[in-house]
Amino acid sequence: MASSLRELRQRRRSVSTTKKITRAMELIAASRVVKAQQAARSAAPYTRELTKAVSALASVTDLDHPLLRAVEKPRRSAMLLITSDRGLAGAYSANAIKAAEQLHAKIIQEGQENVQYITGNKGVAYFEFRQRTIEQSWTGFSDRPSYAEAKEIADVLLERFLRPYEEGGVDELHIVGTRFISMMTQTAVAVRLLPLVVQDAPDDQAADSDDLNPFYEFEPDARTVLDRLLPLFVANRVHNALLQSAASELASRQSAMKSATDNAQDLIEKLTRAENQARQAGITQEITEIVGGASALAESAGNE
Repeated sequence: MASSLRELRQRRRSVSTTKKITRAMELIAASRVVKAQQAARSAAPYTRELTKAVSALASVTDLDHPLLRAVEKPRRSAMLLITSDRGLAGAYSANAIKAAEQLHAKIIQEGQENVQYITGNKGVAYFEFRQRTIEQSWTGFSDRPSYAEAKEIADVLLERFLRPYEEGGVDELHIVGTRFISMMTQTAVAVRLLPLVVQDAPDDQAADSDDLNPFYEFEPDARTVLDRLLPLFVANRVHNALLQSAASELASRQSAMKSATDNAQDLIEKLTRAENQARQAGITQEITEIVGGASALAESAGNE
């Protein structure tokens, strides 16, 4: 009984320590997710205006730009998978990887080759464990992405897309990430990045419906402006995907850590009850032994 009581106490202390850790991680994620949401919102005006400018360019010119040129029968595609650097974020990375696997299966079914780019240690570990080739990976910033890191990724992807097919170039490029909808809902999505399809900004970044589209004058000419704007547009799309995924990762981690903290509290309560019952059972057993010994002594004295 003493051994059982000691084990219950040790286990309760261990669970209490775990609860403190998960609670601290929950609070850290809660503070960071607010900053991640603010970063995504602060980038929205730039995204909106850049989209308007590129849309205006596309509407006034029929330029045949390499980033806008779609191949009728693509032969090789590339995919950028965005995952987290650390675990304890629920199903965040697993959902993104699942969406990437579905897209991979579709690309292979269409008879294309698939080139894999990855951000986040979780995605890298997943592919390395299955001994699948990774063209290039980036880690260390999944919950705090910067524009410089997004620009570096975009430059690599642009170079691969503009490279001739015979030299390893790709005909299409996709991004698989997670879209932040609310603190309770994050959805893994796969979107085509290249060739570019210029469309309106997302609903959460859209301007007022009453806003009028501005009139643009392009200097020195539309072609030169398009050459400068489209790479910025690609980098902005990558940056936006990283920001959305960062907010989703932190929201998922906060939810997972809250569940872990609540479960730890429930387990502590159960262990406390079991510990009290074990202690009461031990006391009862000791009292029973004392009473039994006293009775035995009394009978022995009466016989004498």
